[in-house]
Amino acid sequence: MEQSFNTRAMIFTIYGDYIRHYGNVIWIGSLIRLLEAFGHNEQSVRAAVSRMSRQGWIQAERIGNKSYYALTERGKARMEEASRRIYKSEAEEWDGKWRILVYTIPEEKRHVRDELRKELTWSGFGLLANSCWITPNPLEKQVHTLIDQYEIATHVSFFTAVHEGMQSSQDLVRQCWDLTEVNDRYAQFVETYSQKYIHDKSRVQRNDLSDEQCFVKCALLVHQYRKFLFVDPSLPHELLPEEWLGDSAATLFNDYYQLLAERATRFFETVFSQAEIPNTVQFSD
Repeated sequence: MEQSFNTRAMIFTIYGDYIRHYGNVIWIGSLIRLLEAFGHNEQSVRAAVSRMSRQGWIQAERIGNKSYYALTERGKARMEEASRRIYKSEAEEWDGKWRILVYTIPEEKRHVRDELRKELTWSGFGLLANSCWITPNPLEKQVHTLIDQYEIATHVSFFTAVHEGMQSSQDLVRQCWDLTEVNDRYAQFVETYSQKYIHDKSRVQRNDLSDEQCFVKCALLVHQYRKFLFVDPSLPHELLPEEWLGDSAATLFNDYYQLLAERATRFFETVFSQAEIPNTVQFSD
């Protein structure tokens, strides 16, 4: 059995990589069976989905004696954004502009301010100065979604600008993001998973891995690679340092994923089909 990871985080991974491609809905029994493969028990799965439901990521509906869980619109949007960044082929060409978000959220809404900081970091913004965040990426849609979600339009100013100096764009990047640390993490990922890839490629060729083992390995691979969404701002190539390892890590990830994906999906479908989703299940936000 593979090392067990946080139950809630693994559920996010499985929703993002599998369930969202199958109507976004799953029976809790199937979810419990899938998580058992990682060493999670029924109690931890039920506690995790309950927490995710309270946080607005998923929603439940009960039909007879069975409970079904589906992504909310917020959950769908997060999964789509995460998938776009995880499986992107290459960075888009930079338009040379910076997006700047400045907020003055009052102290009585400190919890909103804290949540906004987390969301901005996840989206790839960097902190230039107190309450001033920047990104070279066209994240206008994400910004407006956050403003609407937290109802902070009166506390936020958002600009698109050209950097006139006095630093270089690379200096600006170094001020806002620690890309050396991110690159070190990519180096560790490449070192660890290149060895795993060679080993598992040989096992696949010998037909020495079951579908369930491929599912676990594939999901854990995505789970580990997904962590870069929280630290890598996905900057355009023009702004990246020399000897950037993000592209090498992405190539390794894609090759490893393709090695396991067919058998992993087959196991998921076997578990998922054990409880057909009734047509009467209807979710609405």
